Amino acid sequence: MQTTATPTHCPYCALQCGMNLTPAPDGTVEVSERTDFPVNRGALCGKGRTAPAVLASNVRLTSPLVREGGTLVPASWDEALDRVAEGLRSTRAQYGPDGVGVFGGGGLTNEKAYTLGKFARVVLGTSQIDYNGRFCMSSAAAAGIKAFGLDRGLPFPLEDIPKTGCVILVGSNLAETMPPSLRFLTELKENGGTLIVIDPRRTRTAEQADLHLAPRPGTDLALALGLLHLVIAEGRVDEEYVRERTAGWEDARAAAMAHWPEYVERITGVSVPELRETVRMFCEPESAMVLTARGPEQQSKGTDTVGAWINLCLATGRAGRPLSGYGCLTGQGNGQGGREHGQKADQLPGYRKLDDPAARRHVAEVWGVDPDSLPGPGRSAYELLDALGTDIRSLLLMASNPVVSAPRAAHVEERIKSLDFLAVCDVVLSETAALADVVLPVTQWAEETGTTTNLEGRVLLRRQAITPPDGVRSDLEVLHELAARLGVEKGFPTDPEEIFEELRRASAGGPADYSGITYRRIVEENGVFWPCPAVEPAGLTGAEDGAGGPAAQRGAAGRPASTETEETVGVAHPGTPRLFLDRFATPDGRARFVPVSHRAIAEEPDDEYPVLLTTGRVVAQYQSGAQTRRVAELNAAAPGPFVELHPRLAARLGAAEGDPVAVVSRRGRAVAPARITSTIRPDTVFMPFHWPGEGRANSLTNPALDPTSRMPEFKACAVRLEAVRP
Repeated sequence: MQTTATPTHCPYCALQCGMNLTPAPDGTVEVSERTDFPVNRGALCGKGRTAPAVLASNVRLTSPLVREGGTLVPASWDEALDRVAEGLRSTRAQYGPDGVGVFGGGGLTNEKAYTLGKFARVVLGTSQIDYNGRFCMSSAAAAGIKAFGLDRGLPFPLEDIPKTGCVILVGSNLAETMPPSLRFLTELKENGGTLIVIDPRRTRTAEQADLHLAPRPGTDLALALGLLHLVIAEGRVDEEYVRERTAGWEDARAAAMAHWPEYVERITGVSVPELRETVRMFCEPESAMVLTARGPEQQSKGTDTVGAWINLCLATGRAGRPLSGYGCLTGQGNGQGGREHGQKADQLPGYRKLDDPAARRHVAEVWGVDPDSLPGPGRSAYELLDALGTDIRSLLLMASNPVVSAPRAAHVEERIKSLDFLAVCDVVLSETAALADVVLPVTQWAEETGTTTNLEGRVLLRRQAITPPDGVRSDLEVLHELAARLGVEKGFPTDPEEIFEELRRASAGGPADYSGITYRRIVEENGVFWPCPAVEPAGLTGAEDGAGGPAAQRGAAGRPASTETEETVGVAHPGTPRLFLDRFATPDGRARFVPVSHRAIAEEPDDEYPVLLTTGRVVAQYQSGAQTRRVAELNAAAPGPFVELHPRLAARLGAAEGDPVAVVSRRGRAVAPARITSTIRPDTVFMPFHWPGEGRANSLTNPALDPTSRMPEFKACAVRLEAVRP
């Protein structure tokens, strides 16, 4: 048995913290610090430290399950795979390729996400594929593409954050969602910088802020516009930067000027003096950043909201300059890479657009198929789930638990139950897997090798540290076996490095160009930042390009990169840790202002539903909780759901600490104990979304979609509270 430490990465959030794993004689796996990785320098949160607990055979699935007479029972792999193949085949025969859906996850490695997208389009021929990352940062992605021509969560490394002058953190509670990253904000303040946190709750992160703004949920767009209005009125616009590096300023300026401070104060609840102080703190230093997370993004106007914060950065010259810029704090472990390589409804590998004829030709050539055989764009995540049992009759689902995580979850659960056939690949028997006709037990992070891309755009290598249990196979083996059973014998290898080599070719020349990245380079360089074309023309030095120089910006703009070998032309591209320093990834190299205006959330409070609900995470649980709820230490710290409400609201309800409270929306009802605190607005309640059953927060949430990103409005909906009497 291997007893040496294997350097790898955490399976949870997009920090992808470095760690070492060592098998112990008793069969457990020990986690130790890996101080060489710059993102966490050895620090781990409780979820990372306890991640090996889910490897235990009494926690995870170790045998395929098939449904017999309404009950899931163990089966052989051949029987289970035959059933899945037949379920997908019969649906295609009766309803056509789009009668079959595929739903992926932001936790899949790049190799798995790439192969799943290829499987859907080449083997099944379906357009109906999307993934739960649509619920993560799709609004920020859409806004980034509009403004910069490119979507990468952070256009700079995390190590730049402590060196800037001011950070505005919008709708993020890093202290609980990504605890090891909080040190970057601590170091920012130690270096003399300032921190502004915008959140309707005074979270552990907000406690660290020099200034905390607590706007009404769903009003972040108005807040950003009010700040830009003041920037203009106070003469703080960087006119030279706007003139030389942007386009569209006049329309954006006019839109912002309609949002005067007193008007914004009425909408948001943030006072005019607080607005002015925010502008002063942001504009006075030489450099500054705006970082957004799910708060402003998970709204039916999330794309416009992020666009307004980007406009603030552009007007003040705080984008595409050293130690400045706009960035999105990606949530899921491979939320960035997961959408770049083909499991999103409208995208092909390399972040190419599925409706672009040139992109289709390039990828089809790599795949050895006719470009015309590739289906067009399909439904977004919620729309796909909403179509289950009607237009979509069978579903193959990997690494997602929409019964807990989707908005209007009770409705989604009913749509899943109405399917003719459901196959789920997962590590544990999640709430969604429990509804399946076939459940396939697959390997997890420590039992397999593959790449992920963290929130910085740094491509990393998770390395296999232990042998998986008997009866467990990788997702790649599953797709290989299903492809063969469905008549495609070639093109679906099971070796992750072989798949990554194909991914490199498929991504070459695309916006997310990985063609210059290899497993060897990732190991030697502790990760490689994309875009990284295969080679760099001779004459450009690595130092120049590593700072985001001309060659990096060519890659960022998505221009074709050479796929010749290093020996024949140029030198190895160094990767691009910092984007946009010379030009943006638009045809003319200029960033685009996008004019936006405030509009209300999809469902404002009224007499029947007078309170706003917002949702989020707690430090000891992760996403739908399918894995973390199986870890004793984490459950001891966060055993179940709760309703956080202000003392004034609790008094009106007659609720005391710990009393059961019902939260009711137009979509459902959830009941959880009251947690009374003055750190939340009196007009707002908060629920974490990690639990199923009676306390399922997503029974309440609104699936109203952003018109561009198709992001549901998780972060604000109208509810009423009811006391639950014995």
